[in-house]
Amino acid sequence: MSTSGKTLRVGVIGLGPIGNKHSDIYKSLAPVELVGVCDWNRRRADAAAARLGVPAYYDVGTMLRQARPDAVSVTTGGVEYGSEHHLPTMQALRAGVHVLGEKPISNDIDQAEEMVACAREHDRCYGINMNHRFTPAARLAKKWMDEGRIGHLLFMNMSMWIMNPRESSPWFQIKALHPHTVDIMRHFCGEIETVHCNAMKAPGRRIWSTAQFNMRFACGALGHLTGSYDIQRGHPMERCEVAGVKGRFIIDDMYREATLYPAGDMVKQVYTNPLFGGMRSFDDTFRNRITRFVEQVLAGDPPEAIDGSGADGLACQKVLAAAIESIRTGQNINVAEFCARKGYR
Repeated sequence: MSTSGKTLRVGVIGLGPIGNKHSDIYKSLAPVELVGVCDWNRRRADAAAARLGVPAYYDVGTMLRQARPDAVSVTTGGVEYGSEHHLPTMQALRAGVHVLGEKPISNDIDQAEEMVACAREHDRCYGINMNHRFTPAARLAKKWMDEGRIGHLLFMNMSMWIMNPRESSPWFQIKALHPHTVDIMRHFCGEIETVHCNAMKAPGRRIWSTAQFNMRFACGALGHLTGSYDIQRGHPMERCEVAGVKGRFIIDDMYREATLYPAGDMVKQVYTNPLFGGMRSFDDTFRNRITRFVEQVLAGDPPEAIDGSGADGLACQKVLAAAIESIRTGQNINVAEFCARKGYR
């Protein structure tokens, strides 16, 4: 990481497993000084602070005033993993602090819009941990696209499944799991124009735990997404396929392998995550994403250039809100028209 001698002062707000992961990564990055950790749960804050050798704080305002971070990670959770992001994010942005938030940006679109608008008003960088796009395989696939090796886009197929037995809300699987998948779909194929979604409740489930989406992108390409909270780990959990008139690529398990199939050519190109020097586990997606955010902030990149921005996170939640509307009505939903009816910006 090129830092030009700069150091970024960082704090972490929310010290569950994900917050501790963020803290560990910041602590290991040379251009970062971890200046404090914060959680309303004193036991969690004290334990993390003692382990990391930094001050513990029990409210966000005190940490912002006393530790004076340049940036914070907001790794709180809540209902659908997103209901507790709004307040600490707004406090940090209003204090002039850059924010890297966990996904989903929020389980409430009105609050998500407020956060994105606040970051814009205060000219602060606001990123979301859409970590699945920050892998060597995903970067290589994007490079193939930028080089014109896929050509005019035709379709995209995406799937992701894990076991998550929580039953926190009827829409938990859609709102909490699919920010990742929809972000990858937008990353490769652009804005999603329409969505139709069917969902089911697996045996013993009270929530819509498995869902299937059909989409049309603004570029005209077609998209298909299948996701589930009903399948135990122990086998591949994510697959991404993008096809155009010149070629097609497949990414298996985010980082494990990317394969390019040129149209009309029997020779394929394969990237396989190397045993030495490659990604060691899913945890490295967090390291890659956090490192990219730190690089961009230290480089002085404008907020609108942030890779995996708050605006990206907001766009994903709007698509998912339209998908929920499709489940409720059985209709194909135009995302922009739906958002206009709801009064979203």
